[in-house]
Amino acid sequence: MLTLPRNPAAPQQPLASLAPSTPSRRWLLLGLLAGLALVATGCKKEAPAAEKQAAATPMSEEKLAELTKGSDLEKTELKLGFIKLTDCAPIVIAKEKGFFEEEGLKVTVEAQANWKILLDRVISGELDGAHMLAGQPIGATIGFGTKAHVVTAFTMDLNGNAITVSNDVWKQMQANDKALAAPAPPHPIKADSLKPIAEAAKKKGQPLKMGMVFPVSTHNYELRYWLAAAGINPGFYTADDTTGTKEADILVSVTPPPQMPATLEAGTINGYCVGEPWNQQAVIRGIGVPVVTNSEIFKNKQEKVFGVTADWAKKNDKTHVAVVKALIKAAKWLDESLEHRKEAAQILAKKEYVGADYEVIANSMTGTFLFQKSDRREMPDFNVFFRYQANYPFYSDAVWYLTQMRRWGQITEPKADAWYHDTAKQVYQPETFLKAAKALLEEGKLTKEEVPWDTDGYRLPHKDTIDGVEYDGRKPVEYLKAHKLGNKE
Repeated sequence: MLTLPRNPAAPQQPLASLAPSTPSRRWLLLGLLAGLALVATGCKKEAPAAEKQAAATPMSEEKLAELTKGSDLEKTELKLGFIKLTDCAPIVIAKEKGFFEEEGLKVTVEAQANWKILLDRVISGELDGAHMLAGQPIGATIGFGTKAHVVTAFTMDLNGNAITVSNDVWKQMQANDKALAAPAPPHPIKADSLKPIAEAAKKKGQPLKMGMVFPVSTHNYELRYWLAAAGINPGFYTADDTTGTKEADILVSVTPPPQMPATLEAGTINGYCVGEPWNQQAVIRGIGVPVVTNSEIFKNKQEKVFGVTADWAKKNDKTHVAVVKALIKAAKWLDESLEHRKEAAQILAKKEYVGADYEVIANSMTGTFLFQKSDRREMPDFNVFFRYQANYPFYSDAVWYLTQMRRWGQITEPKADAWYHDTAKQVYQPETFLKAAKALLEEGKLTKEEVPWDTDGYRLPHKDTIDGVEYDGRKPVEYLKAHKLGNKE
């Protein structure tokens, strides 16, 4: 198992510094091999037969009865939703590796068509809970879009996204910045070379268009952050215009993740921000170039959460703890070894889960990222499922999302610092997480160092951002004022 930092707010070290040198080299080797196979074939392949894992045996009624005998769980049969992205892995692995069963739960998992449908089905009770964008419980609770009190007690992952531009836009960016013409250009790539392209397109009355997955998604805020850092206005939401395009230099709009490569290839959009495997697919299909990952925009940003309604959480407190226990075990399993990541890629490649090429999924899941066929880089932290105390629902993560909602006008009026903190505490439920963690500690399945028992819910301030602006979750209004573009209070 990779060693975690003892201090939950300590500087977040790269994987290579936490793991022994041999495992680190093995991560790199597998990633390189996966990438080579990816470039050489560009076609769909399954994992080698010898490496395929047996499917999980469905739980029988007898087994369920045995596991729940004497149990006081309020509900034992659950239906959970997910979107076909690699960061649905904790839910999928909890099912496939039997972690839900260990907690006395019989779980059905269902892919959902898009984020709105997923949220609506959780609110209606058709789903007990789901893999959600971190902004969804927050947005729903404050009433941006659908109004409902949705909560989370578990962060599913950190990082995992990238911004991809079309081949035509990339060529223009290279013309504006000669350093980008190198086979492996310097990273991170800022949007400075995109700015004159955006200005020229807007002047012609044909502004560039970029896709993101949902108005309250990390992808929307990360794309806007990247553009704004270069002085490109991504547009504002207003009370009268919820498109988010007022004063925009580039038009940012929703495109479902699986449709992004085809939409880019058709020329309907000029770029997008999305999770995997859709950036890597653009490289393999030769239709676009990922220019920056979200860990380069804002290091170790919370990405997805497990969300349920507040009413469900209240009625099913013990069941909620059991679900979180299973998800913690799955997340830990995912970050324990290269072999586990490789097996996870095999499982996620199944059509009922992500259903994408095994090599495409394995590339980012096993420690490398392909920017171009000439530019493959070691990125062991591209997907983080457990390390850096990733699963704890830190209030500072919720506050960051709220600042971005206010920065771009989704929250239409200024708010005091206290409002941000109070709202975060309405949505994030660390008490449930700690109940689950305590039980796992007592069972010998977690160590004391792996859980931030004494945190106040706020990580230490940091400047690991593409614009160098410091983020301190305790001072949201001050943070808003530090940016050149966007609402400042």
